[in-house]
Amino acid sequence: MFDELKKILAYREMLISTVKKDLRSRYRGSFLGFLWTFINPLFQLLIYSVVFPFLLRIQTENYPMYVFAGLLPWIYFTSSVQISSTCIVANANLVKKIYFPRMILPISVSCVGLINYFFGLCVTIPALIITGVRITPWIALLPVIMLVQFLFTTGLCLALSALYVRFRDLEHIVGILLTAWFYVTPIVYDAAAFPENIRKILALNPMTQFVDAYRAVMLYGTAPGKLGFPVLVALSAAVFFAGAFIFSKLQKDFAEEL
Repeated sequence: MFDELKKILAYREMLISTVKKDLRSRYRGSFLGFLWTFINPLFQLLIYSVVFPFLLRIQTENYPMYVFAGLLPWIYFTSSVQISSTCIVANANLVKKIYFPRMILPISVSCVGLINYFFGLCVTIPALIITGVRITPWIALLPVIMLVQFLFTTGLCLALSALYVRFRDLEHIVGILLTAWFYVTPIVYDAAAFPENIRKILALNPMTQFVDAYRAVMLYGTAPGKLGFPVLVALSAAVFFAGAFIFSKLQKDFAEEL
């Protein structure tokens, strides 16, 4: 497993090239091109900001920014997991004909998602200032939280991309699970509105911890949870290495399965 991870460094130019290719191909032929990186989350923000407060009578202060701070990391997470689950099969010809560290494919998907997330933040930070949110030095922890989420997301990307080669139903299962996962993550609602026993259950969700950490440094000008965030760091590292281990064990059968 560790040898495979070391190979990523040796093939870093290929990783960078793959990321650039994915970014270009995703918006090739589109009139608005890379602007869709900003338009998609802004459109979802508009829907959630208008519909949910009206239907659920949500009274959360600065609700649009509350949603946006949670929605952007969720979009990064879910898009990366969904796309990466099929990336080995989608590149079957490349995998069978050319030698390269196969981990590059799912890792590049997560990198592309992280880059899109970064550009989304380029909209979020000015919007926070415009809406009166006071930016504090804790915002400097934003790259750290992003790195931790990258580890967590990439670990799942590695595991799912390898498992999908053998279990093709996994794509549909992942879609269902992500839909359910969205509703147990306090993105469009405030967990504080629920009884304590429900809040404790929601807190077990890693994405709840990520969303809370982002909101802490961006919206509230405070540090992430003193207990929850160190646990999240350890969990994310464990998920990353577990994903890398699963991938390294299953990749020897890729040629036969593909």
